[in-house]
Amino acid sequence: MDSDALIDWYRETARDLPWRRPGVTAWQILMSEIMLQQTPVVRVEPIWREWVARWPVPSAMAAAPQGEVLRAWGKLGYPRRALRLHECARVLAEVHGDEVPTDVDVLLSLPGIGAYTARAVACFAYGQRVPVVDTNVRRVVARAVHGRAEAGNPANRDLTETEALLPARVDRAAVMSAALMELGALICTARTPDCERCPLPRCAWISAGRPASDVVRRVQKYEGTDRQARGRLLDVLRDASGPVERVRLDLAWTRDPGQRDRALDSLLVDGLIEQTPDGLFALAGEGS
Repeated sequence: MDSDALIDWYRETARDLPWRRPGVTAWQILMSEIMLQQTPVVRVEPIWREWVARWPVPSAMAAAPQGEVLRAWGKLGYPRRALRLHECARVLAEVHGDEVPTDVDVLLSLPGIGAYTARAVACFAYGQRVPVVDTNVRRVVARAVHGRAEAGNPANRDLTETEALLPARVDRAAVMSAALMELGALICTARTPDCERCPLPRCAWISAGRPASDVVRRVQKYEGTDRQARGRLLDVLRDASGPVERVRLDLAWTRDPGQRDRALDSLLVDGLIEQTPDGLFALAGEGS
């Protein structure tokens, strides 16, 4: 892969995202990476800006109640990420001097921080030469290097293959990691790749005649799912000023009482909500 061409393209055309700007801290980058998981940039940006102003350092978030963080999470989806980030903030404040560690292994030990996020923070916050592999990067490598339309299932070799593409110079490697992600997000997309605008002079997939994918995609629906039911119940508690009676939750999802009960139980198990001794329901930390 031509790293020079890709890096030049990125430096000329990269989106002006707020978490890419000078002066953004590792904590603020970590927050952006957690929010961006399975969530479009357009939905993340306004929430991220609010959180940066509200909780500029980990200790500020750690001091906030869990329910306040969940309420501020709003409609980003997968709200367990908010709870894990709150827990991570507490550990950073208590164990790491209110700073985000630079070492990947130490980052991996933090609550809610997985392989992708740890390397993304090390790379984008600290400029380290580490492979940062998400769905977009895997797709670009599958096409440009291996001539496949899709990457298939994640594998351990993804990190090794991506690291081999990075320039030896640390500063250029960090830019290359960002460029790979940008290429997959904007040009080498899953459904409609814009090959005419691709900055890479050579692509194995194009050379092979753009063979069709043999990966069967499963379309994830949302309407009528347990996720939607959970979201409706959480909406009631987010909008409430205190614990609410069960009937308020029952009215939020009437189409399937069994599904509603299942959603409510899962929210309790996940620690997103809690039940008071007198049978009321509230966001985590707001039941007293």
